[in-house]
This record gives sequence, structure tokens and C-alpha cells, in this order.
Amino acid sequence: MGREPQVSPVNADGPGAIGGTGRRYVIGARGSRLALRQVELVQAALRRLAPDVDIVVREIRTEGDRSSAPLSAIGGLGVFTKAIEDALLAGEIDIAVHSLKDLPTELAPGLAIAAVPPREDVRDALVSRGDATLAELRAGARIGTGAGRRAVQLRRLRPEVEPAEVRGNVDTRIRKVDEGAYDGVLLAMAGLARLSLTARASEIFPVEAILPAVGQGALGVEVRADDAGARALVGGIDDARTRAAVEAERAFLRRLGGGCRLPVAAHACIERGELRLRGMIAAADDAPDATPARLFEGEARGAIGEPEALGTRLADDLLALGARAFVDVAAAANEAGGRPRRPAP
Repeated sequence: MGREPQVSPVNADGPGAIGGTGRRYVIGARGSRLALRQVELVQAALRRLAPDVDIVVREIRTEGDRSSAPLSAIGGLGVFTKAIEDALLAGEIDIAVHSLKDLPTELAPGLAIAAVPPREDVRDALVSRGDATLAELRAGARIGTGAGRRAVQLRRLRPEVEPAEVRGNVDTRIRKVDEGAYDGVLLAMAGLARLSLTARASEIFPVEAILPAVGQGALGVEVRADDAGARALVGGIDDARTRAAVEAERAFLRRLGGGCRLPVAAHACIERGELRLRGMIAAADDAPDATPARLFEGEARGAIGEPEALGTRLADDLLALGARAFVDVAAAANEAGGRPRRPAP
């Protein structure tokens, strides 16, 4: 899967051709080991539905892959997905597989998320030297993270450690710990699980301790909105419970500003027949004190069939409590060409 195939023309049998009728489906994704593993999972699920379907993979290099700069400096959400979406719109691929937390809440016109497969573990984990837990790390320990929402919550759990900017894929970040550049790194358990690296987790944090990123642990399988064949094929691997949860989370982020680069976290799940959503928003590291509080968090419950209303309601609650000041400061900084130092989710 590591080599880009020679892609023959797609849609040869029309938008309704599925499975063994002669149509080839081209899946596009990033070329990292984790991204390709995620493609393998989607491929396997699709082939269980349509064993004769012809699926090939095309690796696509994104802006986030080309740059070593902090994500906040190159645009935050969308830097790992735009090139893939461009290929999808151009007809170069038929299906795109994304880590849903990388996908902006506003899709490009003409695209649709046709499936959100069952979610992996949503929690965050610490990978540290000597397999130390967070409490066991020395004061001043450097903990690598590229996410502002992790840094904010890490400081709350252990103010004596130092969040430090880190880039690179999962393997690279773990190697930097092993080489001594960091005392530990915070990573998504989903990535560790998909790469069979769960044994490297020194500590796994419950969502009550570190609230995950919007869409963490979930995949978004995207197609062209007018491609009935791809929508029908991919729609067969959609998981309604996972979709409801991530739609509530994404509505929460969308209401806060969509591409908001502030530290934002959210997690939804189904409990006792209803949808439960927790959310958090914090001030950027370099934002002036616009309000006495630096972080707002809350919880709301609602009908499973109305996830967007739930996400919007919780966001409105936090904005009304005072988080509006954070959003206004961040928006003004963006208009002036400045950005918070750390990326958001």
C-alpha cells in the first residue's frame, strides 16, 4: 500500500455502478503509517459488504505533511485534508478517508461524509520514558503535544510539568521520547490501538480528566455528494451511534466558530437512550485576560436524533457564560494576521 498506483479513469460505469460491475473505486488518504492503516480498516469493511469491489489506494501529500511548522502557523484544521478533498472534487479519487478530528466542520461544496464507522478509543494517553505516570514525572518534565486543548488540561492535572510543542506522526513522537527530547508525549489512544502500540501507553486518561478533541477516534469517509454509487457503497459501513455522537461534537465546534483555533474539546456518547455531550473551551496561551475565567466547560443532554441542536445548545451555554470573550479575541487576532501560539483541538 505504500506505493501510489497508476490510477485509471474512474466512474467508467457511471455513478451508480457498485461492486463487481466494472467500476474501480480509488481511495485517497495521507501516506503516514496510521493513515494507511485507517484505509486498510475501511477497505476491509467495504469488501465485507461487496467482496468483488475493485478498490485501489492513492496516497496524497497534504500541506500538514509538507511543513514542520506548528499547525497553528499553517492554518490548523484542514491542513491534513484539503489536498485530499481537492483530489476528490477533481475526480482523481472517489473516496477519502480522514481522521475526523482533522476535518473542518464546514465541508467543501459538493462533498459529503457518507460514513462514520464505529469509533475507536476516544481517550488520550501518556507515553513516557521509563513508563512513568503523569504523577511520577519530575517537576519541569517536558510533555510533547501539538494540541492546545491537551496543554490546557495537562496543566490542570499537573501544573509542575511543561507542555512543549511537538510535530510528527505517532512513531516519530514516540521516538523523540525514547531519544530523550521529551519526558513524554500525549497521544490519542485510537492511533496507538490502530498501530498495535497500546503497550507503550504509560497512563490512559479518562475523558473526565482530559476531554478529547472533536471527532477523536472516529474516521470520516467522504465522497462527492452526487456520486450515488460511492455513497451507496460507503453508506453501508456507517455507524448510527458514532455518527450521532460526532455530529453533536462538530455542531459544538461549528457554533464556536468552526475553524476556531482556541483550545476546544468535546465528547458525546449515548447513555440511557439519550445523547450526552461534554464540552470545553479555553483562552489561547497568548490571549489577554478578557474575563476572570480562563476555561469554561459544561454538559448537556438531548435526543439522539437531534445531535446538531444539542451541540449548538451547549456551545451557546458556554458562550453566554463568558467564553464569547475568548472567541472575539481570537477572531480579532485572526483578522489582524495573528494566531494563537498553539493549535486548537
